[in-house]
Amino acid sequence: MSTDPTLAPRLCAHLATLESGLLERGIATRLMLLAALAGEHVLLIGPPGTAKSELARRLHGVMAVGRYFERLLTRFSTPEELFGPLSLKALEDDRYERLTEGYLPTAGVAFLDEVFKANSAILNALLTLLNEREFDNGQQRLAVPLVSVVGATNEVPNEEALLAFHDRFLVRVTVEPVSDDSFAALLRLDAAAGRPRVVQPWQPEEIKALIEARARIALPDAVLARLAGLRPRLREWDIGVSDRRWRQIAGLLRSAALTEGRDAVDELDLWLLPYALAHQPDQVAPLAAWFLHEVVQAAPQSPTWLGRAVEAFDQQLGLERSAEAEDTLDAGAGKLALAKAIGGQTSNEGMLRIVGAALEAHQRRRYSRVHIAARVAQVD
Repeated sequence: MSTDPTLAPRLCAHLATLESGLLERGIATRLMLLAALAGEHVLLIGPPGTAKSELARRLHGVMAVGRYFERLLTRFSTPEELFGPLSLKALEDDRYERLTEGYLPTAGVAFLDEVFKANSAILNALLTLLNEREFDNGQQRLAVPLVSVVGATNEVPNEEALLAFHDRFLVRVTVEPVSDDSFAALLRLDAAAGRPRVVQPWQPEEIKALIEARARIALPDAVLARLAGLRPRLREWDIGVSDRRWRQIAGLLRSAALTEGRDAVDELDLWLLPYALAHQPDQVAPLAAWFLHEVVQAAPQSPTWLGRAVEAFDQQLGLERSAEAEDTLDAGAGKLALAKAIGGQTSNEGMLRIVGAALEAHQRRRYSRVHIAARVAQVD
């Protein structure tokens, strides 16, 4: 099966758009875009002022999927703020319906800040809307155009009542403040530069086609073996994963392969797992370490052997330099004496420069090409 070769360059262009003018947001932007193209939701975890809402707005910018909706939720938020006010005309006819135009049920991309602070009435309605892409409006259950919800929170909830809602976000990524290494660059950012122009944003029918096409992406036995081998480790780390989430993860992996123009999932696509499996931010590190050690096999090695090799080369170089100095001493003295005799010089200053150049040339001639090649081979 052949895939569209234009997908990967287009993906890279949109990632550049999402990251433009932001620092250290490469992982967050890649995960957000990939999740949206897979029809999944993203949870951004981090303190205020870390560009979470800006990331959501930029995601909508590369998606030609209708309206953008944004709300900050508190425990005092009402359903009317998210789903629209009640229709007075419908109430006259004894119907309980909302005017949803311009609200969440008509949005393609939405950003819900402090999403876990909403009350139970809002959370229950959101559960159906996020998972089923449907909204109960009076006696009707209506399909919604929602592609992806970006939720934001300062901390992950531990309350049992919120875990079901937390599970609706397939991808969860921590967004930290800019590090010390990028602090100077942060202060020099040009706020007036603006975002680059979006070229060929994703259309709703394209996203639908991508979700349908990923079913044809192969999930090789090697990848399945890695996933099966990870399950006992997850139990050791007390990370529970539902069957539904495993199937969603398989879809995310297939979407990653599809958008890069591949017809099969690669083991390196498993870099996504820490952000889809971890319940808490501190569980990302052991999952990332598993990926590096088991899949990439890039575990750090002890430098002891390298240190011994460097010391050996250094000693050998010292011996050869010492031999050069001893062997060239008499030759240098002889050249200096000869120069004095010929030129009648009483001062060594001018002749030392000549002798120095001669000694340097002599040292270059000391070792043959075979000798140098042997030393290079040892270093290799």
